[in-house]
Amino acid sequence: MVLQTTVIYNVHDLESSYQHKITLNLSIADAKAAYVVHRALVAQRTSQRQGTSSSKTRSEVRGGGRKPWKQKGTGKARVGSNRSPLWRGGGVVFGPSSDINYNKKINQKELQLALRTVLYNKYNNILVVKQFDASFNNPSTKKILSIFKIWKIDLNSKILLIVNTKNLNLYLSIRNLPNINIIAANNLNVIDLLNHNLVVITTDALLKINEVYNV
Repeated sequence: MVLQTTVIYNVHDLESSYQHKITLNLSIADAKAAYVVHRALVAQRTSQRQGTSSSKTRSEVRGGGRKPWKQKGTGKARVGSNRSPLWRGGGVVFGPSSDINYNKKINQKELQLALRTVLYNKYNNILVVKQFDASFNNPSTKKILSIFKIWKIDLNSKILLIVNTKNLNLYLSIRNLPNINIIAANNLNVIDLLNHNLVVITTDALLKINEVYNV
């Protein structure tokens, strides 16, 4: 079942004061419909899976083009190639292959519903902030730490920073901070939202999410 709800976010500026509020109308899944989020999570994780196990068939094993011995007269079993699966070092029958497609399909509307549901459930762990990434003309870890200190963010917790578009200087500023990750709004995904304790979203990114995911 899909429920309609309204969410109001306070917008924090660099002085940690509330400048204004942003209101979003969300269509979310019922609390009993956790399977929607689960399906989105499984689909994303299986799509990231890569087949790494592989074995060679008799046509792929190198060598063995010559018949090892003549067909008759040796007393040995007849054989045409030492690449045979019966031989040590030969090909493998029905072995693992690396070209398996593990992708699991999920409907776009169902994925959007899952993302909106996770956003709603993390309401108490979302901090909406005024756009600040444009002020990073040069990489500065010290500057981003001072900004997070203004917002009283615990750097020991896992933090996800969502911006409208990736700023290279901002990315370089947080690259060596182990608990902070940054993504663009149009790359929003279930795993990142669930895997972090605090989500920091800029106002432009929140409006982009509203546009891209039909919130």
